[in-house]
Amino acid sequence: MTSPAKALARLDPRLARLIERARPFPAPACRLVRPFHALAESIAYQQLSGKAAATIFGRVRALYPGRKWLSPELILATPDEKLRAAGLSRSKTAAIKDLAAKTLDGTVPRHGALLKMDDEEIIARLTTVRGIGRWTVEMLLLFDLGRLDVWPVDDYGVRKGYAKMFRKKVLPTPKELLAIGERWRPYRSVAAWYFWRALELPP
Repeated sequence: MTSPAKALARLDPRLARLIERARPFPAPACRLVRPFHALAESIAYQQLSGKAAATIFGRVRALYPGRKWLSPELILATPDEKLRAAGLSRSKTAAIKDLAAKTLDGTVPRHGALLKMDDEEIIARLTTVRGIGRWTVEMLLLFDLGRLDVWPVDDYGVRKGYAKMFRKKVLPTPKELLAIGERWRPYRSVAAWYFWRALELPP
């Protein structure tokens, strides 16, 4: 069976050269993901450096010793002041509380249900949560659920990587990138991954 990377290389010679130079695309795997925990972590990381966000999220997790995963029930029972003291902003505290409520009422599907849903259905459901936009859900689809045809056109790294590899002086707009990406279906996640890698390579 032809790998996604090889299939893309056959479609586009310039992308083929990038694939040759970059490290191999990791085999897609649907990790054991608890949507509430994964999305809470994404909210905590928004607009922060990785190190600062990891510290804050670590403090939040430390509020519940002995637990591997965050619990929506426990989050809702935790006073806002306690979450704020761990380092979450007021808006992130509200977002995580909304995520917890929508997990308990079924708006946020459990892992088994997610596996049976298509990408757009998952995006529509999860973006009803405060503080969660399309990009955040796309990262869940790509990295946690192993979906192969996610195309995050709003991602700055993907736009910049595309411009670098195709020698464009101006970054494509999300609308332009959406049209461009049609040529790489059904492996647009793989194309996005290689455009991120392009930024790590010398010109």
